[in-house]
Order: sequence, then C-alpha cells, then structure tokens
Amino acid sequence: MRPLLQAARDQLADIVRRQPAIGTPDLAARLGVSLPTVRRMLNEAAARGEVLSLGRARRTRHVWRRALRGQVADWPVYRVDAEGRAEPFAQLTPIEPQGTVMPMAGVGWPLPDESRDGVWPGLPYPLQDMRPQGYMGRQFARAVSDSLQLPPDPRAWGDDEVLIALARAGSDMVGDLVLGDEALRRWQAARLDAAQAPSAQELPEHALADSYPALADQAVAGGGAGSSAAGQFPKFAALRAVPAPEQPGPGGVARTPHVLVKFSGAGGTQAEQRWADLLLAEHLALQVCATQLADHGVTTAYSRVRDAAGRRFLEVERFDRHGLWGRSPLVSLESVNAAFLGLPHRPWPELMAALARARLLAEGAEAAAAVLWWFGRLIGNSDMHLGNLSLRPRGGLFSLAPAYDMLPMRHAPLAGGELPPLGLLEPALPLPTERTAWWPAAEAAGVFWRRVAEDARASDALRTQAQANAGRLAQAQAVLG
Repeated sequence: MRPLLQAARDQLADIVRRQPAIGTPDLAARLGVSLPTVRRMLNEAAARGEVLSLGRARRTRHVWRRALRGQVADWPVYRVDAEGRAEPFAQLTPIEPQGTVMPMAGVGWPLPDESRDGVWPGLPYPLQDMRPQGYMGRQFARAVSDSLQLPPDPRAWGDDEVLIALARAGSDMVGDLVLGDEALRRWQAARLDAAQAPSAQELPEHALADSYPALADQAVAGGGAGSSAAGQFPKFAALRAVPAPEQPGPGGVARTPHVLVKFSGAGGTQAEQRWADLLLAEHLALQVCATQLADHGVTTAYSRVRDAAGRRFLEVERFDRHGLWGRSPLVSLESVNAAFLGLPHRPWPELMAALARARLLAEGAEAAAAVLWWFGRLIGNSDMHLGNLSLRPRGGLFSLAPAYDMLPMRHAPLAGGELPPLGLLEPALPLPTERTAWWPAAEAAGVFWRRVAEDARASDALRTQAQANAGRLAQAQAVLG
C-alpha cells in the first residue's frame, strides 16, 4: 500500500501542473486512489503551500502554485476608492503551467463564465490595462528596467515581467488598482510626503508656462517615467492646481489636479505645426462632445490648450482620478473584448452590441458609444482602436467612460514626417438602422468643423479645410434629410 500511495503522491504535482483547475473526482481517477485519499494528499500539499483549491463541493478545483523568480507567493491587490481610501480587492497567485488565480466574486466587476472560480489564462482582465504601453509605458519601462532586471522595452515583457514591475513600482497606473504591498507602500509614502507640504507638488497656474516646456523636454529626453497612460503621442503626467473657481468639468465629471499633457514639437516644422493643429482639434472635439452630445450619454474630461516655448500643450484631466488621492475603476474595450467576446477587431458599435446581447452593459452605454463612434468618423478620426474606448465596471455591468483621444487623425503626419494632404472629408453615411446614432453625431461634427474654421489658433490651411468639411457635411445632412 505504501508504494502505491507514494507513487500517487509523486504523480499529484505533475497532474495538477499539467491540468490546472482539475476536479477532485477526476484527480482521484487519474491517480487510482479513493476520494478520501486524494483529499488527504491535497491537504498535505496545501499545508506545504503547493496547492490552491477553489470552489466548493462538486465545483472544487485544484491548481498548483507557480514560483516567480524562485518564490511561491500570493500577491495582494488593493483598490483605492474615490475618497482616497485603500482597501483589499483580491489576491493574485501565479499557477502552473501559466496563468493566475484571482477570485473576484462580489467586487462589482463582471466575470466571464470560465473565470468565476478565479482562474485566469493570463493576467486577470482588470489588470490588463495596467500593462506599460505606449509613449509613457516605454518611459516607465526604461526607468525600472535596470533595478528590476527587466528588458527596457515593455513589448518584450510577458505576464510575469508585468507582475514584477507592477508589484514593485506600479503605484500610479490606469484605474484604481494597486498590485502588491511594495507598490501600495510607495503610494502611502507619497501621501505622507504630500501631507507635510500639501501644495508643494501641484503646479500653480502662473508656473505652467515654464513648467510644461521643461516637463516636455524631460519627456523627450526619456526621463520622468510618470504614469503609464497608453498612446503613442508624446505626453507627460503632471499635478497642477485646479483652476479657480473649482467646478465640475464637462458632463459633471469631477475635477482633479491629475492631468495628462500631450505636446507638439518645438522646431517649427510643417509636421510639428500639423501636430499642433491636431492638439487644438482634440480640445475642440472634447468641448463639442461635452456640450452637444451630453443628452446622448457622452461625457468628456476637462481639457485646456496653451502655447508656450514654441510648443502647443493639450492638458486633459484624468477621469480615473478624483481630487488628489481618489481613484475609480477603468477598463478598455480591448480588454473587455478579450475577456468576454474574443472577437477580432470590429467597430465599437458592433462590439458594444455584442456586450449588450450578453447583458453586460448598463442602460444607455451601447447607444452612447454608437453616437461617439459616428462623431469620430465624421471628424476624420482614423484611429478609433479598441484601446481608445473605455468602460467603467459598476454593479456587475459596464457603463461608458468619458471620451478621449477624439481628433481627426486622418490628417496626422506619417511616421517619416511626411504630411498627408488636407483633403475634403467625405462624410460616412448611415444605413437606415444607423440614423438614430448618426444624426446627433452629424450635428455635433458640423459644430466641430465650424469651430475649427473660426479658431485663430489653427493654421490657415486647417481652417480652410474645416470650412469645406462643414459644408460637405451639411450637404450630406440635406440629402438624408
């Protein structure tokens, strides 16, 4: 009997490693032992910190913990609420042969059926958008790569490298989650430092003309890791005093000193002038969305444009931050699609409709996203990928987050600096079933083009083209009238 049990013990680790989330009866059958025996063996392995059991009764599943850099450990995940209070959110455990365990029942995030027991094939989807990416993600990776012994390019990171970076240095990532004790202690230390000098970190209004150019130079030089907001446009994160009088932003979005600041080049080339035009256009697009599309469920963050030291700066308040320390959850449509739908890249309305059919969307979210998508098409936004639409998890459903990165990217300079011509924008026309979303978007797009045409900060070429685009859009509306 002893040799048989010893052989079963020897096989236990191999079977659970190769078949994660295996049930107790299946495991007993594979080992050729009784249910009481396999339960006793599992309890012994759990006592040694090797096995993690999930679920109850017949739904109990077992996974084998995986070492990360030689250590088998659980990683606490914390949530920071809108008032700036940190609280436990979940616990993450790497498992064999890959993936993680992070039970999330009762935390307010929708859950895919296959992960209701807490088993994820990779990083849980609430953590996916914390992965360093884009311009600022590359800065973050370069800043921490030497000390954490990671590649300097975050595109070379797998899930394990992301976990290490987040747990050690990811105290200010997208959304409201913080992974690991060390990262949370960094956040707590920053709060303590700020308490000693409450206004020292916030840039006053009179200092921005000097501070923003200096921060832009630092960002171009590769310094200042800052927050890991995605996107390829050069940008930096800053804390600036909320302009007085303090009031809600567009659509009632709460004001915050946390801003992301995009900036154009300072060399005065035609390509840099085009980027300056696009930053102004993005600001005007956000303003138009806030005023013209609010009744259709579209909100935006507060934005401002300023020129200094030969650069144009677009300042956008972060809508996942509240006041100085408060946060709220956020997830991209890209991460939600991967977790729940697994569909190839499709336009926003198609994916939102699929989420609605799965009963995952709050009331009004599907319709609002469709209006915003049509607005983007009608202002020439050729970069509406799935990372450029975000959702808020609330009560087991997703609502639409404020609009961002909404600008006529069809006019953006090419990678080598060549300028595409400012040709006439042929308006995208709706099918009969799409008119409900198209009409308010077309009205707002007309307002946008007219505002660009009237804004003295835009180049003469863009103003002329904007006037032509407004006229062409009005013709389309008349034809469909």
